[in-house]
Amino acid sequence: MYKIQTLNKIAVKGLDRMTHDNYEIASEMSSPDGIIVRSFKMNDMELPDNLKAIARAGAGVNNIPVEKCTEKGVVVFNTPGANANSVKELVFTGMLMSARKIKDALEWVPSLEGKGDEVPKLVEKGKSQFTGTEISGKKIGIIGLGAIGVMVANTANALGMKVVGFDPFITVDNAWDLHHSIARCRSIDELTAECDYISLHIPLNDNTRGLMNKDRFKMMRKNTVLLNFARGGLVNNADLRVALDEGKVALYVTDFPDEELISMKNVINLPHLGASTEEAEENCAVMAVEQMKEYLENGTITNSINFPECNLPFTTDHRLVIANRNIPNMVGQISSIIAVDDINIQDMVNKHKNELAYNIINIDGEISDSTLEKIKNIDGVLMARFFKKAVTDV
Repeated sequence: MYKIQTLNKIAVKGLDRMTHDNYEIASEMSSPDGIIVRSFKMNDMELPDNLKAIARAGAGVNNIPVEKCTEKGVVVFNTPGANANSVKELVFTGMLMSARKIKDALEWVPSLEGKGDEVPKLVEKGKSQFTGTEISGKKIGIIGLGAIGVMVANTANALGMKVVGFDPFITVDNAWDLHHSIARCRSIDELTAECDYISLHIPLNDNTRGLMNKDRFKMMRKNTVLLNFARGGLVNNADLRVALDEGKVALYVTDFPDEELISMKNVINLPHLGASTEEAEENCAVMAVEQMKEYLENGTITNSINFPECNLPFTTDHRLVIANRNIPNMVGQISSIIAVDDINIQDMVNKHKNELAYNIINIDGEISDSTLEKIKNIDGVLMARFFKKAVTDV
């Protein structure tokens, strides 16, 4: 029986995939095997000793102490792409709001209340102040071509926009998914200088914080629209205010309001609605649960932030999974200890990610608790688990 703690409301469609025979699920729980979380801030939380995995029902993991988890051998999952369509649709909502001055128009119409039969004439007279532009034919630059960025790029192309993108780390799969007419920019500066719209789709880290700053605002065309549905902190607020005042940025549309942004003119602040659809919440929950189950039951890792992707079919009824620092002779030490129990390795896979490695080892018998403890005590081993193949009713 695996114990799962939920730190936020998680869609039932996802949790229902954990059968009640094998899982106990609750929001209050001591010593959970797994934690499923959305926005709950875990950074100062004491991690239970028994914790094996954390699944974030969403893409960002700023609310999870990833480094602390790694030191304890806790695998952290996220769900990239599960909410991509939801975010993409909101990006275009923001883009169209900016192009057609929807926000200003919505705020003006209530001022006509009480004008009676004059309302239709006043509408016709006043609508000229909200004359906007079409997005078709305009150029949009996409910074970051992950799951969301690719969707935004392809949709913009379908709507008749000229699309350029920048992502030095684009995956082969995402590159294949891009429409062939989407052009590649060699640098962010090149993209910034030539676009009517710029849409950000990158993570927030030390390298991207304040990415859009005074130097890049100076490169922009006059009246550029900047869209940020990725992360707060990617735009330098003080530099943005100057760019707005000077007309370099016509409008800033963001899903991450703060005190400074709320007070600025020509900023459309949305209350972090990117993944706030029923479909996105369900997709994220299902993906998080499935990844958690695969790891707890089979040792398989998919979409981990801190450990490498790793999968191996069961070829025996017993297996070891081991996470360790990627240093020489780790596999040799592990195999030597296993041999003491007269156990043979039938099949194994070893994957590494930066300074970390992960092993799935199919073995032909059970190992003793003392042998498992010896493996855990190898210098550089972060986690070791032994379990049997789950019996499936036919």
